Amino acid sequence: MLRLGFDNEKYLQTQSSHIKERIKQFDNKLYLEFGGKLFDDYHASRVLPGFQPDSKMRMLMQLSDQAEIIIVISAEDIEKNKVRGDLGITYDLDVLRLMSIFKNHDLFVGSVVITKYSGQESASLFKNRLEKLGIKVYRHYPISGYPSNIPHIVSDEGYGKNDYIETSRPLIVVTAPGPGSGKMAVCLSQLYHEHKRGICAGYAKFETFPIWNIPLKHPVNLAYEAATADLNDVNMIDPFHLEAYGQTTVNYNRDVEIFPVLNAMFERIYGESPYKSPTDMGVNMAGNCICDDEVCKAASKQEIIRRYYDSLRRHLIGACSDEEVYKLEMLMNQAGITVHDRPVVDVALKHAEETGAPAAALELHDGRIVTGKTSNLLGASAALLLNALKELAGIDHKLHVISPEAIEPIQKLKTQYLGSKNPRLHTDEILIALSVSAASNPTAQLALAQLPKLKGCQAHTSVMIGTVDMKQFKKLSIQATFEAKYEKTSNLFHGKEL
Repeated sequence: MLRLGFDNEKYLQTQSSHIKERIKQFDNKLYLEFGGKLFDDYHASRVLPGFQPDSKMRMLMQLSDQAEIIIVISAEDIEKNKVRGDLGITYDLDVLRLMSIFKNHDLFVGSVVITKYSGQESASLFKNRLEKLGIKVYRHYPISGYPSNIPHIVSDEGYGKNDYIETSRPLIVVTAPGPGSGKMAVCLSQLYHEHKRGICAGYAKFETFPIWNIPLKHPVNLAYEAATADLNDVNMIDPFHLEAYGQTTVNYNRDVEIFPVLNAMFERIYGESPYKSPTDMGVNMAGNCICDDEVCKAASKQEIIRRYYDSLRRHLIGACSDEEVYKLEMLMNQAGITVHDRPVVDVALKHAEETGAPAAALELHDGRIVTGKTSNLLGASAALLLNALKELAGIDHKLHVISPEAIEPIQKLKTQYLGSKNPRLHTDEILIALSVSAASNPTAQLALAQLPKLKGCQAHTSVMIGTVDMKQFKKLSIQATFEAKYEKTSNLFHGKEL
């Protein structure tokens, strides 16, 4: 049974209540900058067991009658065809995807804002495309001297030149396909325009990490640094909050560095700043909903190790810098952990040494560890899945749930007709074979029924695995790591299956 460290229902209630309170602090209008992912927040669900990946979306749905959404995209990102690394789609297509998802959840998307607009043809075409779909589109322009020349920025020649975004609800959620889109600038521009219209609108920031009211070096916060190692974000004590209140809170370097600028902008817009620190600007209540700190600490330490292994993997293929690897090694030292604190690592490596071939290990939720080895029929990952399902179903490991006679035709198809040099079955192929067998074999059916129990299990392989097996682990929500070395017989051209 998966132990929970986070009370998700409490989070939904307290977070929505806190945002409502913040709205009331201003003229019943709050621009809320949403950092990170509104849904599919799997990092949060891994380091805070019990946190649901769609929690922030569900929280917004509780506020659906008060909320409207503004989606921000940079013209420069449109021009460059910038791609989301996790989804493999361009930012402009992601805007359309986000709109569709919000609509399906009965959340109102008021408009799209194209920032840093300077006449880019691709941005203009995207604007026309959206308008033909009946979507309101606004343009915000580059401002010379941003963000240091505050008198110019907060003037009719700065924010004043931007389109005023018409809104109709108290809570304006400002989100974007990815970082660097200009969400904060959109919020501040709107504060300027609202103030000119006699409305004292507010600004707040909603980011899950780092969690402001747990220690700086808490593994949950260290795991956030690990997740953003490529950006070189650093968690730090908020000096402004400490000075103002004598209270130690955690923020990250970019918010701390930009706060004096934001504070000066607030003073110029309002006459005085509503906030004394970057922590004041936040509305995140996640720290108040941790119900088992030890569970969250353990989960976060595993996340740091997983991030470290992923950096080694990407370093091997030339997609990661030496500095990023060093950063993750430093974070592991700060957390007081090594790769050996991940039980499946030593088991997989030992099994590989014993068999003289690639091997894999998987830890079930009750602590049992199952292994898989390379054979003539199956790759190590495929064997691991099959053995794990047998273990969960209480099936004797000597019993064949898929007959070799059923596997051999698949191997023939791969090698003789599809041109593969590797006859061994991958994870997707073994699951298909198991599904076919389940139609006539009750034992195979029993094994197949155990698949949901693999969600959240930890796994490790003694070598790099192919993209097919990697994707299959993700689909099954198995949290897998891989040694950063190739199988001796593998193709060194990355991502190409044999």
